[in-house]
Amino acid sequence: MPDGKEGFAAFFANFFERHPEREMKIVRTIEDGNLVFVHVHQYLNGGEAQWVTTDTFRADENGRIVEHWDVIDYYRVPENGQLDQIFGDFEIKDLDKTVANKKTVRRFLTEIFQNGELEQWSDYVAEDLIQHNHEIGQGSQAYKNYVAEHDLTFDFVFQLLGQGNYVVSYGQTQIDGVAYAQYDIFRLENGLIVEHWDNKEVMPKVEDLTNRGKF
Repeated sequence: MPDGKEGFAAFFANFFERHPEREMKIVRTIEDGNLVFVHVHQYLNGGEAQWVTTDTFRADENGRIVEHWDVIDYYRVPENGQLDQIFGDFEIKDLDKTVANKKTVRRFLTEIFQNGELEQWSDYVAEDLIQHNHEIGQGSQAYKNYVAEHDLTFDFVFQLLGQGNYVVSYGQTQIDGVAYAQYDIFRLENGLIVEHWDNKEVMPKVEDLTNRGKF
């Protein structure tokens, strides 16, 4: 998508033409200052395509969108008892714990995914973690094993948003040596991560970009 209002409009004009039947469901919305995150399911042309989109919008003092980031991936229908990768309950609470929860997630990403301190895992993740990534099993140990087996690290965290019991990170990860732009959504209770969703795209080549890139 090219930069500028014109590029944004041109992209959606083409999108609307290609997808005359559109059902968009905003499943989660998280606000943090002038940033708004949305977690969306797209059901297009009677189910010909289904997507999970994760977007952040930055607004100016007049409430107008001035900057946008996104990651888009295929929606996968759950199989064999898997949890849905996007749908589920959503209730923001514990607004008084927003700052503390953001600090917990920042430490989790720094200590575990950048410093490699896997022995500290249980300081951040509840044993009965609810996992929505279909590549990972349920529970804390399955998540920890996946991180170790696939050498999942963060090159950097670009954004960290929080509202009450939900914290969203957006950054560049490495998984099995492949670079991704990745959103992670965490729900916390009593200072621990109790539920996790994510969404990722392989990082595009610089020569393929038509805008300022994923970050």
